[in-house]
Amino acid sequence: MATALARQQAALRRVATLVARGADPIDLYPVAVTELARGLDVEHVTLTRFEPGDQCVVLATHDAAGEAGLTVGERLSLAGDSLTARVRDTGTPARIDDYVGVDGPVAARLRGLGIRSGVGSLVTVGGEPRGALIVGWARQEPLPAETEDRISDFADLVATAIGNAETRAELQASRARIVAAADQARRGIERDLHDGAQQRIVSLGLGLRALEASIPEDDAPVHKQVDNLITGMADLYTELQELSRGIHPAILSKGGLGPAIKTLARRSTVPVGLELAMDRRLPESIEVAAYYVVAEALTNVAKHAEASGVTVRVHCDEDELRLEVTDDGIGGAASGGGSGLLGLKDRVEAVAGRLEVTSAPARGTTVLAHIPCRDSAD
Repeated sequence: MATALARQQAALRRVATLVARGADPIDLYPVAVTELARGLDVEHVTLTRFEPGDQCVVLATHDAAGEAGLTVGERLSLAGDSLTARVRDTGTPARIDDYVGVDGPVAARLRGLGIRSGVGSLVTVGGEPRGALIVGWARQEPLPAETEDRISDFADLVATAIGNAETRAELQASRARIVAAADQARRGIERDLHDGAQQRIVSLGLGLRALEASIPEDDAPVHKQVDNLITGMADLYTELQELSRGIHPAILSKGGLGPAIKTLARRSTVPVGLELAMDRRLPESIEVAAYYVVAEALTNVAKHAEASGVTVRVHCDEDELRLEVTDDGIGGAASGGGSGLLGLKDRVEAVAGRLEVTSAPARGTTVLAHIPCRDSAD
């Protein structure tokens, strides 16, 4: 008995460790049913998800070696009697000590697999019944009395993993919506500057030129004043252009990521070696995130790195966009401290990517981003 309990607790700990590490539920399901089967020494374990229309679908299953059982993705009707239907309807663990005479498609399916008895527990996420965890065995005697508690412990871990994954997904979706809203606002500001203030400056400049042409040639002081005004208007126009590019670069919208990064490289005050391997447009959210990774990294190099050169590598294959910005500067960059890297990390993670910064003192800095080549909203 002590050995069996130790085996069950060890199996539970292994699954709990995966949950604590944030394992994806899809990866956790097969491990959970296998560990539960070994811990309880039963021939069969199935994890199902409730579906509309009085059905369930198999998420993971484990059967004794060499035995043909249920298959992942298989749909089963919950009509009639079954453990899955009982735990769904009552919200509590249930058992069937003898499947003989139990009427229902699931019960008949398990009898066909040689299962004589079983115990099941509900998987509940956020107070909502999501599915059932069912064990069965082929021995003549019923499962031990404590089996319900053992299965419920595993069901709680599966529910926790599902809840954690949904929370992460909701957080990412929320972050993506915030970033998208900010980008839309930036585009609006850029458009207003271009169509409003910048065009107004051009119009005023033309008016001043016309006024200058009407001033007598011998009135040098007035000519000089008007000329100074025209020069000031031109400088203001240039400043607004630069501001507009920083808010939302028009070249990114028109030409895509490749031309936009080439423009960043040309404008950099530190010499840039550019390795660009991409030949297609990407979803807008990805292009914007990638652009700002390169833009912020190059800005940091110019401001803080004391570098003599920087290399920008951009590679896009079918599945992933990889950005790498490496300088030969003093290193020691941190994610905080106003460097902008923390904001970049949020932006990259909002499109399901990840950002890594390596910056040992006196050994330069590398900013590396991996971004899936699909829109996170898809």
